[in-house]
Amino acid sequence: MILKKAYQPIDNSPLIVFRILFGLLIFAESLVALTTGWVKKNLVDTIVNLPHIGMDFLVPLPGNGMYYYYILMGLTGILIAIGYKYRFSVGLFTILWAGVYFMQKASYNNHYYLLLLVSIIMLFLPANTYASIDAKIKPEIKRYSMPRWTSWVMIIQMTIVYFFATIAKFYPDWLDGTFTGILFSNLSGFPILGTIFTEKWYHLFIAYAGIFFDGLIIPALLWKKTRNVAFLASLLFHLFNSVTLKIGIFPYFALSFVLFFYSPEKIRALFLRKKPILDEGLHTSFQFENKIAFFFIPLLVLQLILPVRHWFIKGDVLWTEEGHRLSWRMMLRDKNGITRFKVIDAKTNLEIPYDIGQKLTKKQLSLVTSKPDGIWQMAQHIKKEFAQQGVPVKIFVDSQLSVNRKPYKRFIDPEVDFAQAEWNYFFHNDWILLYDSKGELQSKKEN
Repeated sequence: MILKKAYQPIDNSPLIVFRILFGLLIFAESLVALTTGWVKKNLVDTIVNLPHIGMDFLVPLPGNGMYYYYILMGLTGILIAIGYKYRFSVGLFTILWAGVYFMQKASYNNHYYLLLLVSIIMLFLPANTYASIDAKIKPEIKRYSMPRWTSWVMIIQMTIVYFFATIAKFYPDWLDGTFTGILFSNLSGFPILGTIFTEKWYHLFIAYAGIFFDGLIIPALLWKKTRNVAFLASLLFHLFNSVTLKIGIFPYFALSFVLFFYSPEKIRALFLRKKPILDEGLHTSFQFENKIAFFFIPLLVLQLILPVRHWFIKGDVLWTEEGHRLSWRMMLRDKNGITRFKVIDAKTNLEIPYDIGQKLTKKQLSLVTSKPDGIWQMAQHIKKEFAQQGVPVKIFVDSQLSVNRKPYKRFIDPEVDFAQAEWNYFFHNDWILLYDSKGELQSKKEN
C-alpha cells in the first residue's frame, strides 16, 4: 500500500519551484562568499591548508583561482534555476561544492553539509521537466507530474535535520539558558532589542522556543490544520535568525522546503498559474525515477546512523568533538582553547620556537586550539614542514579548553608525541583527556 502510494503521480509544481529557488540560493551563496571576503579569508589568504582529514589532496587553487571557482559555482546556480542542461549543472555544482566543503573546515557550517546532501538528491530528481530551457529544447521530457516519493524524500530529509537538532539541545547548558546567553551576549548593541538580549528570561525563552520549534515544526507542517501557523512561525523564526545571527542562506534554504508540505495544487496556483492541471492519465511513466528511488533509502538510513555515533564513542561529545560533525548539532556550544605546540628537535632534544599565530587565519587558529582534529592536523603539518627541512621532530601539545565559558581544564595529554600520534576516525582518541561527572580527570587506564 505504501509503495503503491509512493509511486502515485502528483503535480510536480513543488519540485519545479524548489529547483528555481535552489538555483537562486546557490547563486546567492556564491555571490555573498565573494563580495563579503569569505573566499579571500578562507581560501585565498591561507598559508596552511586544513581540509577534512583524509582530503589532503584538496588544496585551494593558486592566485585568483578560487575567485573563478566561486564564479563558476554561481553560474551553475543560474543554470539550475533556468533549467538548462540540468543534470550537468547540478552534477558540476555538486562536485564543486563538495570540493570546497572538504577543502577547508575552519569555517564549518551545518548548512554547507545540508546543501551538499540536497545537491546530491536534486541530481537524481526530475526537476527540469517543466518551466525549464531543457523542456523547451526537448519537448519529449516535459511533464506535469512526478512520483509522490519525490516529495517524501525532501520531507524525510528535513525531518532528520530537525529531529536530531532537537535531541542535541537536551543538555544542561542549553536547558538553563547558559549557551543562548552566550549566543546573544554580543548583541547588546542591537537596535531596539539589544537590552532584551541580555536578560536571563530571554535566554531561557530562546532556549525552549528552539526546542519546541525544532521538535514540532515538521509535525505542524504535515498537519493541514496547523500548516499555515507553522509556516508563519517558520518564517518569523528563520528571518529572526538571519537578521540576528548572520548565518548566510540557511534560513532561506530551510524555508524553501515548506513547498513540499503544501498540496502540489496550491503551489501550482501560487507560483505556476499557467501550468496545466495534472491529468492523471498523462505523463505517469516514471521508469528512471522509480529505479533511482532505491538510491535514497541507504542515503537516508546513513543519515540516521551518523548523528547517533557519538553515543558509542567514549566521552562527552561536547568536550571531545568526536561524532559532532554531520550530526545536526547546530549552534550548541562555545569553545575557547589555549594551545601551545612544543616542537623538539629529535636529534638534539632542543626546543625549536614555533609560532602558529603567524601561519593561521583567525578561524584556523580557533580550530587548532579548541578542536582535537585541528590540533592533530596542525601537528602533522608541523612535522611535515620540518621533515622537508631534514629535521625530525617531536611535538607535544599543551592545551587548555573552556566549554561555554566555564573554567579551563587540560584538554590534551601533554606526554603524547604528536609526531607519532594517530587519528582514530571512528572511536575515541586516547590523547584527549576525559573527566568524570565531578570534573575529576579520569585515569589513563580508564581511557
